[in-house]
Amino acid sequence: MTRQATFTNRRKGRGRNARLEMRAMSSNSTSIWPGIEGGRYQPLPDVDVEKVHRAALSILEQTGIADPTEELLDLVLPKGALQNDHGRLCFPPGLVEDVISGAANEYFVYARGSRAGKDDIHCTKNSVYFSNSGTAVTTFDAETKTYRPSTLQDIYDFTRLVDKLDNVHMLGDTVLATDVPDDYEHDMNMVYAILAGSEKPACVTFRNRDNIKPAIGLFDLASGGAGTFLKNPSVIFGGCPIVSPLRFGRENLELLIETSKMGLTSDIAVAPQSGATAPAPLAGILAQVVAETLACLVIVNLISPGCPMTFAAWPFITDLRTGSFTGGSGEQALVAAAAIQMGNYYNLPTSVGCGMTDAKIPDAQYGYEKALTYTLAAHAGANRLCEFGGMMGSLMGCSFESMVIDNDAIGMIARSLRGIEVSDDTLSVDVIHNSAIDPGHFLGNSQTLSYMESEYVYPTLMDRTPTDKWEQDGSRDLFSRSREVVDEILGSYFPNFFGESVDAKIRQAYPIRLPKSQMGG
Repeated sequence: MTRQATFTNRRKGRGRNARLEMRAMSSNSTSIWPGIEGGRYQPLPDVDVEKVHRAALSILEQTGIADPTEELLDLVLPKGALQNDHGRLCFPPGLVEDVISGAANEYFVYARGSRAGKDDIHCTKNSVYFSNSGTAVTTFDAETKTYRPSTLQDIYDFTRLVDKLDNVHMLGDTVLATDVPDDYEHDMNMVYAILAGSEKPACVTFRNRDNIKPAIGLFDLASGGAGTFLKNPSVIFGGCPIVSPLRFGRENLELLIETSKMGLTSDIAVAPQSGATAPAPLAGILAQVVAETLACLVIVNLISPGCPMTFAAWPFITDLRTGSFTGGSGEQALVAAAAIQMGNYYNLPTSVGCGMTDAKIPDAQYGYEKALTYTLAAHAGANRLCEFGGMMGSLMGCSFESMVIDNDAIGMIARSLRGIEVSDDTLSVDVIHNSAIDPGHFLGNSQTLSYMESEYVYPTLMDRTPTDKWEQDGSRDLFSRSREVVDEILGSYFPNFFGESVDAKIRQAYPIRLPKSQMGG
């Protein structure tokens, strides 16, 4: 059975509630907005931030990074980097600090088409955006409550779903197209599915450096024609150039070099695991991940001074009883926030992995793990909260239902991030005096009505109805309500932002494997 037929069948009998909830998902609340400033939460005292920095500089000077390629050595050795007796690439402290002082401290990722301007992302200071990403290898099937290998169709479906979710500000290759094994075909089809499904800003990861330039042809076609992409880049480029502890990964290092040569924004992810590929103490993993991330920053800036790079230090936690990664632990939330604090110390754009619950379905464990990691990362001031929407099973799987639940949660977290505005008007002394005397409540007061939308976020999937109304509506839980919204969107919304004529050109020039019949055609 096709994906389209599956969603069409599943939504029977659920349509009205789903349509009401779907419309409410796009309420464009005035009480929150993309880029609300974070940074109030700082788990490290200033003296400890300096200690971590000095430890990272020592690691880069004395230990360095193993397995540098000849290409990399040719690029950076003449500019101050060194190779020690072990063949490891080392960076003197003065070089690192000079690079930090001259590195780009902001960048834009532009939206396309009708979203251009209003949905652009400006990564600067502590502005917070919520970003969809992950490249999970499985997709959760809500009908059977099992995980199946993810597909190219899933990439398109996740993208068009996110296009309808106002609180998810940025796209990504959320899952891997396991049904497209060839590297070139995978990368071109991944890019096509994302660009066809939404005009929001995006971050993508390629398998091979040689695929970047052909993909820019797709970016140009999506942006309006030859040369348009580089004028207002709507995509940044991910990858994991470091294999912890302190080694280069050849393929992703080559991607970093290629994008840096082109002046494109790199959004690396450096992800050592405590007690496995990094020390067990949280301070130790923090020192190592900062060193590994700064090594990438130096490389980017020695290749192309001032080229933007995200300080994407993503320290991961290991459950040392089993050796497995645990994405939803309290330690994960804490050390991720500390990594963001280090990025802010360097005044660099930042990202972090969060929302990486170990739960396999949207249950109580899912809720409290995601809430903890989301909130601390946002309040630490991460520019981009990644691995965000829909992720479950310790990053191994993604869920459509989880995606819409997370969209609702973002609204509440963003409201807490905004804080409380204190003024003579909001302190309400006169309103309290008048209302307390007569009529004894505030429900009909003009101030209440004027602040109803600007002060409060109203979640749409979270149930706030009286118990008798909940029972009359079928005693639905959060998971069943989310399924209805997913079915409604994916059963009726089939965008192709390339348009008919451009899409035809693309299908002639590229090996596109996503059937038009699965895109509403």
